[in-house]
Amino acid sequence: MSVTRDVADVESALGSLVPPVVLDVRWALGDSAGHQRYLEAHIPGAVFVDLDTELAAHGAPELGRHPLPSIENLQSSARRWGISVGVPVVVYDNTGNLAAARAWWLLKWAGVEQVSLLDGGLKAWIAAGLDTAKGEELAAGAGDIELGAGHLPVLTADQAAALAESGTLLDARAAERYRGETEPVDPKAGHIPGAISAPTTTNLDDDGRFLPADVLRRKFGDIEAVGVYCGSGVTAAHQVAALAIAGIDAALFPGSWSQWSNDPSRPVATGPNP
Repeated sequence: MSVTRDVADVESALGSLVPPVVLDVRWALGDSAGHQRYLEAHIPGAVFVDLDTELAAHGAPELGRHPLPSIENLQSSARRWGISVGVPVVVYDNTGNLAAARAWWLLKWAGVEQVSLLDGGLKAWIAAGLDTAKGEELAAGAGDIELGAGHLPVLTADQAAALAESGTLLDARAAERYRGETEPVDPKAGHIPGAISAPTTTNLDDDGRFLPADVLRRKFGDIEAVGVYCGSGVTAAHQVAALAIAGIDAALFPGSWSQWSNDPSRPVATGPNP
């Protein structure tokens, strides 16, 4: 299944015999009002997903801010969302899918094959003149999906460090965070030595849609053995999605900079160069 689906395709699918499960993942760094925004307006039938509690585990700081949830907890959440075997899933947010990509990646990692991002998210839905709903919505019934970890590649901190030397490690954060000019949340400013700055926001057009596949292929060039990290493993999933659209497989470092910068033994680079 393709990484993205457009609004017309999703609207049509919602009226089919096997409509997709639609998940709303409204979240942004420093913004705790995602659920309230969902209550105010969302795609009819969409179930709200809380990124902090359902798409991440919580533990010691040295594990990072958004460690992967246990497969048992993810499966429990996925069933609550109504995900069943053979039923497609569509995820979206209202920030260019920068948050929704975490749900896309996690479900793919856990073995859900039919999961896509709504290209352009809620903004595109509204721009198409389609109705939105208010208030809380729950799945029509509990799902029966069986999940298993490991269907997409991940990197440990050691593997990310090695890949920065032997392959390509992309830093999906804003360029100023990569350079170490600012760090709003993690213990240290800078980047993993050898990593290349590649802000994932540059993979989107002005309307929050992914750039065409051929444009992304030209942008990324001929790269192999690719890994991606960001602040806490959220927007890095968006970069993995962009790379997938370009036909490039990439591994994700879930702990990302939040894990790396909490380890005093890890070196830190600053400035514009790897």
